[in-house]
Amino acid sequence: MGKIRLKVVGDEQQEQEQKQKAKARKEGKRAQVKGVGLGGGQRITAVGISEEEIAKELEGKVPEISGVSKVSEAEHKTEEKKSKKGKKSKARVRSKRHTGNSSLIAKKTAYPISAGIDLLRKFKKSNFDETVELHINTRQKGISGQVTLPHGTGKKLRIAIANDDLISEIEKGKIDFDVLVAEPSMMEKLAKVARILGPRGLMPNPKAGTITDKPDTVVEKLSAGQITFKTEAQFPLIHMSVGKVSFDDSKLAENIQSVISAIGPQNITGVTLKSTMSPGIRIQS
Repeated sequence: MGKIRLKVVGDEQQEQEQKQKAKARKEGKRAQVKGVGLGGGQRITAVGISEEEIAKELEGKVPEISGVSKVSEAEHKTEEKKSKKGKKSKARVRSKRHTGNSSLIAKKTAYPISAGIDLLRKFKKSNFDETVELHINTRQKGISGQVTLPHGTGKKLRIAIANDDLISEIEKGKIDFDVLVAEPSMMEKLAKVARILGPRGLMPNPKAGTITDKPDTVVEKLSAGQITFKTEAQFPLIHMSVGKVSFDDSKLAENIQSVISAIGPQNITGVTLKSTMSPGIRIQS
């Protein structure tokens, strides 16, 4: 006959308490094995940062990391700007010919017109007939006028007088003139093609003398070498063509003197003579 286990009614509560005590003893032993030197039932306190604290630390560092990236991006952009500025400020590289020609010019010296032309002749030339230019510094802005060069600019101007047929050609996009002269009565019709002529600088203008009651007379003057001059819009500077390198010295000198006289020596602070590809030569006014 097998063993018979007797269960006393009313001892269920005591049995559960014993089970809980036994379970507590087991847990205490396990803790004692993991934490050497601890007594039974003692709790182990983790030394260091808990998972919650690590999460908080990471959350706290996120803005710092993003801030660093923003700073680095800003520094990178600043460096790019500096590099761009550095590229713009690089010294202009001149050709050997230009450098050699510049070495012939005495710095801070204003040459007489004849000496300036003579120096221009000594420069090494290009393989085309360069234009001779004057760049004039004036005392103030707003200076303008007209001058007839005794020997012209060396460029043959194509001059046209506005009429109905010409306006029809312009509307089709056909432009075969350098200067357009018009009577005041034609200006209303020319307004239709102003968007074509304006950007090209071909619209007749009273300041340039190309709007007149006597267009034939203006054409004769322009053909004879009459040119218009005016300062830049923002700076007191006038730029003019006064001939070609192939001109005789006397022709160039007369054209230069005509320009200086028309502007007025009293209005001039400096004159620079040069050809298309040459360095500038300061000349007396």
